[in-house]
Amino acid sequence: MPGLRRDRLLTLLLLGALLSADLYFHLWPRVRLQLGPRTGPGGCSCPASGPSTPAPLAAAAPASRPGQAALNFSQVQRGKESAERGGGSAGRPGLPSKLHGLFAHPLYRVQEELPLQGPEDALLSPREALRYYLRKVARWNRRHKIYKEKLNQTSPEAPLQFQQEASWVQFQLGINRHGLYSRSSSTINKLLHDMRHFPTISADYSQDEKALLGVCDCTQIVKPSGVHLKLVLRFQDFGKAMFKPMRQQREEETPEDYFYFIDFQRHNAEIAAFHLDRILDFRRVPPTVGRLLNVTKEILEVTKNEILQSVFFVSPASNVCFFAKCPYMCKTEYAVCGNPHLLEGSLSAFLPSLNLAPRLSVPSPWIRSYSLAGKEEWEVNPLYCDSVKQTYPYNSSNRLLNIIDMAIFDFLIGNMDRHHYEMFTKFGDDGFLIHLDNARGFGRHSHDELSILSPLSQCCMIKKKTLLHLQLLTDPDYRLSDVMRESLQEDHLSPILTEPHLLALDRRLQVILRTVEGCIRTHGEQNVVATEPSEFLAPKSDQVDLAS
Repeated sequence: MPGLRRDRLLTLLLLGALLSADLYFHLWPRVRLQLGPRTGPGGCSCPASGPSTPAPLAAAAPASRPGQAALNFSQVQRGKESAERGGGSAGRPGLPSKLHGLFAHPLYRVQEELPLQGPEDALLSPREALRYYLRKVARWNRRHKIYKEKLNQTSPEAPLQFQQEASWVQFQLGINRHGLYSRSSSTINKLLHDMRHFPTISADYSQDEKALLGVCDCTQIVKPSGVHLKLVLRFQDFGKAMFKPMRQQREEETPEDYFYFIDFQRHNAEIAAFHLDRILDFRRVPPTVGRLLNVTKEILEVTKNEILQSVFFVSPASNVCFFAKCPYMCKTEYAVCGNPHLLEGSLSAFLPSLNLAPRLSVPSPWIRSYSLAGKEEWEVNPLYCDSVKQTYPYNSSNRLLNIIDMAIFDFLIGNMDRHHYEMFTKFGDDGFLIHLDNARGFGRHSHDELSILSPLSQCCMIKKKTLLHLQLLTDPDYRLSDVMRESLQEDHLSPILTEPHLLALDRRLQVILRTVEGCIRTHGEQNVVATEPSEFLAPKSDQVDLAS
């Protein structure tokens, strides 16, 4: 009997040890993950060197290890230290805000170019837009219900309700012929807050990637590096944003031997571009914010796209990863990975649907060759702009001046990948250009690519308003690097840019102003600085359409 009791005791101790181990290694880490602070709320024929079938995620999903530091997101405290080292006013108690001082300057408080006259100056008709949104929400609820029934899932959640006061609705209704938002708009900060905190309810590939799935010719791709990995996320308020994940650390520069069309797309470049665009008073970049996403809960578990579900896997380091399908890459070694679930990325607000607000996509007159050796005419002909000035629509509108604005913006961020530009068709030839897709900016702080400035240096034209803003940002009280540093600290993923990238903005700004000064010495100020749209352009009878 004593031996039997001893055996029972050993069995009980063994079961207790197994239960304790299960609680400690499985249940407790998940409880910590839930209770801990959260900062965020077709096939291809390419040969794959990685596993063709992802590991079962439910069985292999890793748990957080106590004390493990996340390697793929930044700490806000480092941003504060960076600002103090860089000499900006932000982060130094008692010093006035240079950014607030800049936006309070008379240049930022003068009346817009032309006062808005009425409904024709607004992009959307509120009544038509709201009806469209209501139909979209109703359709989404129906499809979501069918999807749940197909999976034999009973969902207690109530159908989504469309809310007219939602920040994304107010943002889209506020777009007018002067820009994507007005200087005095209070909607933008709320929109940034909502994109940062609202839970996701769906995830999917973007439309352009869907169109290319299954029809790729991977032999035509120089380097299938997955640089275009991006997803469309929808939030609980039915707003949408484009998510671009972190691909490389802030300190990494683009290698010198990389062509611009195979460079990584950087999430922090999208964030920084929005802040710079607002500081320059262009207001042509959609509102963009940084966020930490739990890729398991906020992408995998909410997506209905089976292709997207199939590219998730667990890495040997027990991190949850996913990768893109062709044509951009087909290999698991180009995947992005959480740590183990959290992944840093940028979220850019969606513009209105093309059904509501059609957009025109036009090849840039200064488009690059996108080949390993070829050159375009503008790269070899210094008088190229003379022919552009005689071509519709650049001969009879302010389109050319808007392209020069865009070239100045691209030069400051170091973006060589502006092959097309988009504009809303409602506003006609004089409409503003939308500064989309800025993720290839801020790649090399040590190099200034002067060819990006070719529209300015060859045409020798600039808007007076643009020139005044650029000159103001050289003033020590409003130095560009200082106001950018302060503005970027508002983002949750701060620091967004390293100090060398911030200082490069000041250096490139001086290059732009020297280029303008050279134009003025050669042609005279009255022939360079345009105080009115189309001031230097006269319609020609022998028009040639380069935009088609």
